[in-house]
Amino acid sequence: MKIVHQPAVADDASSVVKLGLKVYEAELIRLQIELVTLQQWVRDTGARVVVIFEGRDAAGKGSAIKRITERLNPRWCRIAALPAPTERERTQWYFQRYIEHLPAAGEIVFFDRSWYNRAGVERVMGFCTSGEYRQFLHQAPIFERLLVEDGILLRKYWFSVSDLEQERRFKSRQKDPMRRWKLSDMDLQSISRWVEYSKAKDEMFVHTDIPGAPWYVVESNDKRRSRVNVIAHLLSTISYEHREPPTVKIPARPPIGDYTRPPREEFTVIPDHAATLQG
Repeated sequence: MKIVHQPAVADDASSVVKLGLKVYEAELIRLQIELVTLQQWVRDTGARVVVIFEGRDAAGKGSAIKRITERLNPRWCRIAALPAPTERERTQWYFQRYIEHLPAAGEIVFFDRSWYNRAGVERVMGFCTSGEYRQFLHQAPIFERLLVEDGILLRKYWFSVSDLEQERRFKSRQKDPMRRWKLSDMDLQSISRWVEYSKAKDEMFVHTDIPGAPWYVVESNDKRRSRVNVIAHLLSTISYEHREPPTVKIPARPPIGDYTRPPREEFTVIPDHAATLQG
């Protein structure tokens, strides 16, 4: 899979000074504690939260979602990263398959890409007709207003990365056996079709950056900075209150009594691989 740089118009993201690791880690922990507090408030009040993450390929959406959710209770927060639609789903109303992933009371759902696939990759790659695209631009604001009117807290983030930084990340993935799966031929189309994707994003904003559900742009040339920025902003947009979690009393351990554990030799214990490590 060869990556060849194409001359392109730079995205909105500008070069920034990298955020130091120690500062980043300290602030991330502080923000993650606040996210736990937010989740407790959502759980107690029955609020419903939807957070959409969109942007260029390799813009840092997935890693931001990972940092947001890694300390949260997975029973009450979900990541919706839908695959390509099935043949049956292609015959449904476009928004239909996304609706079933919307939150119930007390839940937070993070969309790692969303219904905006139609305004981005489907539009640029020709996976939808012009009529379907125009219908989406008309219906998306209506759909989102209905969600907001029903009480859902909807937040939409666009991760903006420069063309050169995107290419650098692609090359880094290409060399990393643990991240190579994140690089596909479809991803590489974002290099050769950079301008087309830029135009598609601009038109999408014109039609869907609405008062009740505005777009928030996250400059993501520096991933550390973008992560703490998006978490801090998300927290600032929700008027949550600190809620003490229910007090859990740890009971005293009862006496063993007449219980005797079977001999260890009767169990199949996995080998102690850790003992072979130098440490």
